[in-house]
Amino acid sequence: MPGTPSPREVFQKLIEGIGAGRYTELADLYAEDAVVETVFEPVGPRRFEGRAVLRERFAQVSAGTPVELTPVNVVVRETDDPEVVVAEFDYQVHHRVTGRRFRSANVQVLRVRDGLIVGSRDYHDHLALIVAGGDLPQLVEALEGR
Repeated sequence: MPGTPSPREVFQKLIEGIGAGRYTELADLYAEDAVVETVFEPVGPRRFEGRAVLRERFAQVSAGTPVELTPVNVVVRETDDPEVVVAEFDYQVHHRVTGRRFRSANVQVLRVRDGLIVGSRDYHDHLALIVAGGDLPQLVEALEGR
């Protein structure tokens, strides 16, 4: 019987799934009551609670994302808390609609318990993705409408 994956191993599965575009499989890495916070999200929700909500979110991303994300420069740091890892990495991004290619910086702080992500604070450069897609005017409109 295989052992319970470590926080580092769970992060590795997560980043590999994202890089392969297997978004619909990612929710299985999260606990039923997991909480994910996308700290720098400029509009829309910044907090997702529960595996079912995450499954729905990943399905939306899978169905509509115009970007291919290739993780590079991945560094995973263990902390003094055995449940927590901090991952620093870049995405090499290809925006299929605009053709733009660029790097986007990311940091994720994951709490993993019994082989499942129970909490994540994600610091992604959402603005870079918005600009690459030519969606900056829509972002400005959304922010003005708040």
